[in-house]
Amino acid sequence: MIEARQLTKRYGDKTAVDGVSFTVRPGAVTGFLGPNGAGKSTTMRMIIGLDAPTSGTVTVNGRPYARHAAPLHEVGALLEARSIHPGRSAFDHLMAVAHTHGIPRRRVSDVIEQTGLQSVARKRAGAFSLGMGQRLGIAAALLGDPQTVMLDEPVNGLDPEGVLWIRTLLTGLAAEGRTVFISSHLMSEMALVADHLIVVGRGRVLADTTVQELVLQAGGDTVVVASADPAELRRLLAGPGVEITGRPGSEQLSVTGLSAREIGLVAATHGVALFELTAKTVSLEEAFMELTRESVEYHSATVPGRAA
Repeated sequence: MIEARQLTKRYGDKTAVDGVSFTVRPGAVTGFLGPNGAGKSTTMRMIIGLDAPTSGTVTVNGRPYARHAAPLHEVGALLEARSIHPGRSAFDHLMAVAHTHGIPRRRVSDVIEQTGLQSVARKRAGAFSLGMGQRLGIAAALLGDPQTVMLDEPVNGLDPEGVLWIRTLLTGLAAEGRTVFISSHLMSEMALVADHLIVVGRGRVLADTTVQELVLQAGGDTVVVASADPAELRRLLAGPGVEITGRPGSEQLSVTGLSAREIGLVAATHGVALFELTAKTVSLEEAFMELTRESVEYHSATVPGRAA
C-alpha cells in the first residue's frame, strides 16, 4: 500500500506537487494520470526517496521507503528504463542489483524469463531497443518479488505483443494481492487495465475514482432519444435520478439516469414512436481531457487554416 498525505514539493518558486493525498491499495491496478508537468514523476520520485518532500509524508507498506531494511523486497520501481550502464549485459545488470539484497541467481533467471529477455540476456544493454530496455527495467523492478510495483510509462516502446504482455502481467500482479501503481499517457490501455484512477493536474489531485465513475461524470450515461411527442416521452421517463434536457420545439431529448434499453421499453409500452435512440459513448480519453482541460500547461499550436 502507498499512502500520501499532504505531499508537497517546491523547487524555488515552482510548486510541482501541491498538498497531494491519496491511497494506492493492494489487489488492484491503480492508474496515475495527468498532463505533462502535472507532478506525476515528481510524486513517484518522492515515493521511493529520490526526491525529499518539502512537506507532507508518503509511506510504502506503512514506512517511508528509506526505512525499509530491504526496499527491493517492498517496492519495485521503474522510473527511467535507460538508467543502466550501456556496456553491461542485461544479466550482469540484474546480478549487480541482486547482490545488493542477497537475491539468488535463480531469481535473476526467473525475471529474465518472465520478461522475455532470454535471447538478449548476455547482450550489452546499450544496444537494446526502447522496448527491450523497458523489459529490462521491469525485470529489475520485479527482482525482489515486491509487494508493491510502481511503473512509470511501462508500455513505452513495446510492440503489440509486448503491450498485451504488460497488461497481463499487471492484472496478474494485482490478482496476487499486490499493490500496482502505474502512470501512462495511453488512455486506451488505462481503460483496459486500471481498476482505479488518480488524476492530477498542476500538482493537485483532480480525481480519485474508478474508470467507470470518471466516464459517467463526463456524460458517459447519456442517451439521445427523438420522438414525435417529446413532451409525452419526457413525462413518461421522469423520475428519481433521471435528468432530461432538450431544446424547446426540438424532437430530441438527452436523458441521463436511464439506459437506452429502459427508454425503449417505456416508449414501446406506451405506444410512443421513436425516431432515434442512441447511447452516447464517452471514452476515458475524452473524460480525461474534459477533467484536465484547465490544468494543461503545454498547449499545442493551432494548425494554420484550422479552427482551434
